[in-house]
Amino acid sequence: MFSPTLLWFIAGAILCFMEMVFPTAFVEFIMGLAAIGVGLLSLMLPFLPFPAQILLWLVFTTGGIILSRRSFTPKRRSRLLEDSSNGRTLTPISPGEMGRVVCDGNSWQARCEDEKLAIEVDTPVFIVRREGNTLIVLPQSVIQP
Repeated sequence: MFSPTLLWFIAGAILCFMEMVFPTAFVEFIMGLAAIGVGLLSLMLPFLPFPAQILLWLVFTTGGIILSRRSFTPKRRSRLLEDSSNGRTLTPISPGEMGRVVCDGNSWQARCEDEKLAIEVDTPVFIVRREGNTLIVLPQSVIQP
């Protein structure tokens, strides 16, 4: 009969190979790596019962999948403002305060990147970035001399 260590190594190799044949976004590969890891652990700790090994495999697999998703998933950018980087103020933006900016026909809460700068009503602005539902802007006169 096979030892649990050998079973873990065989299962790990099969799962890693299956990832090459049937791509599943690293899920099978991570399951295979976790099985190989449990196989190595069962070599070092031969007294570890098989149910505990299965539990370890589940923990390693879950942790590996979560870490791979965070590492390999590209950061999503807001598509709402991708094409537009210009707007116009609807209300004055006092230094360090919030105001309103219209961008692509929508009104957005906004504040100036330079907290010492005031922006008047109906001033063209450049959108520097977005923080949640707030646009960070600079007057175009500051950017374009």
